[in-house]
Amino acid sequence: MSDDFNMSMRKFLKQVGVTSQQAIEGAIREKGEAGKTYAVRATITIEELDLTHEVTGEIKGG
Repeated sequence: MSDDFNMSMRKFLKQVGVTSQQAIEGAIREKGEAGKTYAVRATITIEELDLTHEVTGEIKGG
């Protein structure tokens, strides 16, 4: 893949990671319980490519 593709991909994924972490931390601070484990699902969709990618996991509350 091209350098432009790699740079735009990294920029997008960094934005997803940073903004998602901020949103999750804020929600846990506001409504969360210490030590509780939360199921999490993230979905990336590119409609033009008919792509849906889902990642699931767990996050332990602070």
